[in-house]
Formats: sequence, structure tokens, C-alpha cells
Amino acid sequence: MTAPEELRTARLLLRSLEREDVPAMVHLAGANEIASTTLNIPHPYAERDALSFLEKAHEDFRGGRSVSFAISISPGRELCGAIGLTLVDTHRHAELGYWIGVPFWGRGYATEAATAVVEFGFATLHLHRIYAHHFAGNTASRRVLEKIGMRHEGRFRQHIRKWDQFIDIENYGVLAEEFRNGGPSRRSESRREGG
Repeated sequence: MTAPEELRTARLLLRSLEREDVPAMVHLAGANEIASTTLNIPHPYAERDALSFLEKAHEDFRGGRSVSFAISISPGRELCGAIGLTLVDTHRHAELGYWIGVPFWGRGYATEAATAVVEFGFATLHLHRIYAHHFAGNTASRRVLEKIGMRHEGRFRQHIRKWDQFIDIENYGVLAEEFRNGGPSRRSESRREGG
């Protein structure tokens, strides 16, 4: 078990990651496009990598260090990605991380899943702050984080090393109160949709 409960959105079921997800994880997370935009997903991504991730996710959930959800398309439960929160209980904050398989890009699944997980973090886990990072130049992730109400909090220049290159990291965050009040991006999005 990697999550305490299932979360449902209009199109998605967020559920615990299970051993049965391993073949889909290998196929989807194994794409070079996924590895090149994430820090901890290797390329190639083999079955042993998926099993190791799953074992760590189970251990971290049992230890209260994280919650990890499979992002699956309702009603068929087809895996299209994963999302989770790495928890720091002392400070009541968590880091949001996610990936969506390439065949499912451009459909809004990341935004839909991230909104549900951030809401879960604030309402159920009683977090005070949730933050996230993305590689500089990853405009898709930037848009997701802005749409869920996170604010850009700065850039760490050449902060990480991936495939022998130093990469800038863009930092985002949202406080529980901001999220409950719609956050700056979510408020403007609502106004646009409402006219």
C-alpha cells in the first residue's frame, strides 16, 4: 500500500500503486521523455527499477514519509502516471512530484491529479505548505503548477546534475490558506471560465 485512500476526479482514479502496475510503469516511465524531465527516473527504466520504486514507496508510506498514487483513467483503471507527496511532518510541508506517460500528455491529467493530491494534502494531512520543482524550460510542468495555484518562488541556478549537465530548477509553492482561497492562478482561471 502506498496511499491511505482512493481519490476520484471527473476522469481519474488516484489509487495505491500495486505490483500489477509494474509492466505499465516500465513501459510509460521508460520513455526517454520522462527520464529527461525528472530527477530520479533512470533511462532505461527496467522492471527492477519499478519494483525498487514500489518497495520504497511502500516503506515510505508505512513510515509516514510519503503518499504515492497511481494516476489511472476511470473507469478502466488504466495507469497513465504517478503522483505523490514527500512529507516532512515536523514542518507540516510536503513536496509534490508527478509524471504522466507520453501517450497521455496534453489531456490535462497532470493538472487534474495534482489538484486532487494538493487538496488531499491540505484537507486530510493538514499540511501547511506544498511545494514543487521543475527543470528550467519544462513549460508543461510550469503550467500545471501555476494552474493549481502555486507561485513561482525563484530559481536555483545549476542546482542539480542530470546526465552530466547542470540544470537550473524552478521552485513553486502554495500555502493551505492560499489554496483554500483559490490561489492567484486558480482565481484568475475561474474568472476566465466564468466570463
